[in-house]
Amino acid sequence: MDIKFKNKYKINSIRLKNYDYSQSGSYFITICLKNRFDYFGQIINKMMILNKYGKIIEKYWMEIPRHFKNIILDEFIIMPNHLHGILIIKPTNHHRPQYERFGKPTKGSIPTIVRSFKSISTKIIHEFDKNFQWQIGFYERVIRNNLNGVRYYIKNNPKNLNKNYQ
Repeated sequence: MDIKFKNKYKINSIRLKNYDYSQSGSYFITICLKNRFDYFGQIINKMMILNKYGKIIEKYWMEIPRHFKNIILDEFIIMPNHLHGILIIKPTNHHRPQYERFGKPTKGSIPTIVRSFKSISTKIIHEFDKNFQWQIGFYERVIRNNLNGVRYYIKNNPKNLNKNYQ
């Protein structure tokens, strides 16, 4: 379905149709910076070294479970211009299917969690640099199998990045 944002921009959802992103499960998340500027630090000797902005991102990523009690943080890495992480929604006995629609956030859903994280991290970084911007949206994949493979990919991302860092 084509949806207009601010009655102007056509947005095609990358979400799975009729999938409840608030149900228990593991989700592989990638959040990128607008124009992919290197902003959070640098890779030196195949290790990611966070700068002050990277440390802000790390702090607020780590705080997600404080604000969303149904979330467990798994493996994550902050790269110079993006973040990869696994969010796990714990099973509950009281879950009723919820389907997020554009402009109608669903409490405890992956899109709501990511929106909240991006919002607070942007607010804090804007205290230092008003030009900071996340890319609109984010990428997610429901992890149905091979959780360890996704963890391995995240953990080794600085070593495998195809960019000429020192």
